[in-house]
Amino acid sequence: MIKFFEKDPYAPVQYVYEVERVLYKSKSNFQEIMVIENAFFGKMLILDGVVQITEKDEFFYHEMLVHVLMHSHPNPKNVAVIGGGDGGAVREVLKHQCVEKVYFVEIDEEVINVSRKFFPEVSCNVDNPKVAIKCIDGAEFIKDKTGELDVIIVDSTDIIGFAKSLFTVEFFKSVKNALTDEGMFVTLSESLHFHRDLVVEVQEALRLIFPVVDLYTAPIATYAGNWWTFSAASKKLGLRDMRRKYNIDTRYFDEEIFHQSFLPLKIYEKLLNKRLPW
Repeated sequence: MIKFFEKDPYAPVQYVYEVERVLYKSKSNFQEIMVIENAFFGKMLILDGVVQITEKDEFFYHEMLVHVLMHSHPNPKNVAVIGGGDGGAVREVLKHQCVEKVYFVEIDEEVINVSRKFFPEVSCNVDNPKVAIKCIDGAEFIKDKTGELDVIIVDSTDIIGFAKSLFTVEFFKSVKNALTDEGMFVTLSESLHFHRDLVVEVQEALRLIFPVVDLYTAPIATYAGNWWTFSAASKKLGLRDMRRKYNIDTRYFDEEIFHQSFLPLKIYEKLLNKRLPW
């Protein structure tokens, strides 16, 4: 049996998966793209040696990345998804009937095409009429927007390489400028177990720009450290209030998960003050 050894740049452990079949392997202008099949996780999308999604558990990540802020915002009509070439975040955004426009900003068009072919249940909404696909750098895209977007969602690879441009203070300034007065922003920010310093770094950078910043988490089996974090920010409104009724079809997310996902305030304070006991 062939084995795939993940090359996570930050994890202190290495995940190993048995490979039933290699379905696709190529190198785009930006990264190596591979699709393998595993007996437990099903098809798996791998970019530069790191697992991005699996058929088995992608919904945990995509639902939590999208629906927390989509329920915290009072009326999200115009949304930008930056990254997320597999299309899972776009699929979840379009579950909200109030959405009128989704900018799908993915620098690597090949990831979108591969996902259309191998992950049709994930990429099923990327060609929806409400979606505008932009195959450009997300940091450059945001610079051209001013007060237009209700929610901006960053679904990037790990915070290395070309993805670094989506985690700078300069980028966060552009995000704030692109948002409406009640606008909100969320990005992945790695594992609270394995990447605590990175989590704090993203939080501190957001706090330089936004008046409201918070952190919520979700269990993701295939991401190193498993206790995955999402750093969120708002121009005005608190993020822990659920302002819209839950009436969409999800597999994991619901009202209870929304309220339980935010890091308890005492733990959050210890994290920011670098006094966590682990």
